[in-house]
Amino acid sequence: MFYRPEDGHGLPHNPFNAIVTPRPIGWISTRGASGQDNLAPYSFFNAVAYVPPQVMFATTSAKPDRGDTKDSLGNIRETGVFCVNIVEYAMRDAMNVTSGPWDKDVDEFEKAGIAKAECESIACSRVARAPAGLECRLTRVVPLEGRSNFAVFGEVVGIHLRDDCLKEGKFDVTHFQPLARLGYRDYARVTEVFTLKRPGE
Repeated sequence: MFYRPEDGHGLPHNPFNAIVTPRPIGWISTRGASGQDNLAPYSFFNAVAYVPPQVMFATTSAKPDRGDTKDSLGNIRETGVFCVNIVEYAMRDAMNVTSGPWDKDVDEFEKAGIAKAECESIACSRVARAPAGLECRLTRVVPLEGRSNFAVFGEVVGIHLRDDCLKEGKFDVTHFQPLARLGYRDYARVTEVFTLKRPGE
């Protein structure tokens, strides 16, 4: 099968998200200028550089009460900071609650019953029990092709690691089993890993 996206795929569901998988989930926490906290998951997310450490996520739709975007980017535009919380398998249901189209005045931490903690280097809340949290300062917002598509880049200025996830000096993902986004309504979790050495190592 071959299709051009502009012509449509002819399938019952769009296969694009099922092709680019698995995708890590950035559980983005933000705080607006008014002090209102927000928490929402984004699967167009990844780390993009080592030195200095940088991450990105993309937001691809808008809410009526936010103009051309959603609450996360709206808040980031106001304050210039955000925190990326890593989603563990045990928090999948809470994460799903925060994906809802809630009003901008709704605190998703409270809605999903998630304990929050204050970040150390930025004015923002984070998921207290997340396996890891990346405190970020906005570096740029890049408009993408299409309506309400934006890529948000940030420099990581502080990193939280949950102590029980450190095993013999390594951050052990199998301990907390990070959640990954697949296509449609499907997810996966990391339960085993294997090692490959690069040529010449």
